[in-house]
Amino acid sequence: MQAPPTRILLADDHALVRHGLRLILDAEPDLTVVAEAANGAEAVDLAVGHDIDLAILDIAMPRMTGIQAAREISRRAPEIRLLMLSMYDNEQYLFESLRAGACGYVLKSVADRDLLEACRAAMRGEPFLYPGAVTALIRDHLQRDDPAEHLPASLLTPREEEIVKLIAEGHSSKDIADLLFISVKTVERHRANILSKLGMRDRLELTRYAIRAGLVEP
Repeated sequence: MQAPPTRILLADDHALVRHGLRLILDAEPDLTVVAEAANGAEAVDLAVGHDIDLAILDIAMPRMTGIQAAREISRRAPEIRLLMLSMYDNEQYLFESLRAGACGYVLKSVADRDLLEACRAAMRGEPFLYPGAVTALIRDHLQRDDPAEHLPASLLTPREEEIVKLIAEGHSSKDIADLLFISVKTVERHRANILSKLGMRDRLELTRYAIRAGLVEP
């Protein structure tokens, strides 16, 4: 008896990209897209609320990035396998994705070639990495004795990371309050706590941190 197809959640903030990827996936008898999300927060809600086997998450999405969404899905629905999609061959994004629980990292530029293989590898419990990522992991392993090469594990809560992302994207405190349905005073309190935790002084330093941590695109 043939196994049922892998049920996939596809998350990308560009509808045309989702459409193109869905055509590739739905053409395969063992894969089927059952849900789509346009941002990270929506992806988390759909992953937790539906019968999903595999979530494919774009790195750069509004509200929550793919990496933030992956962390939250790993925490709330650890049985779901996770693949990350990115336009960027970026080592920091790669490492943060793996720390967040992803078992694969696919470059959008070769998604038509790699995505199907990555999906099947994920469902077999195997990692999928493009050749440059393997090189990066080997180099990282060899440099592991150098503490300057690594960011510390995140000191921030998911809400604080969300606020850092919005600050780095140039949103004002009022914008952030409106987007997150909290008061401006609460935003300012979070901002002060974040600066204190990270030992930073201003928006510029926060923006650099957000880029290094993979919360926003460089």
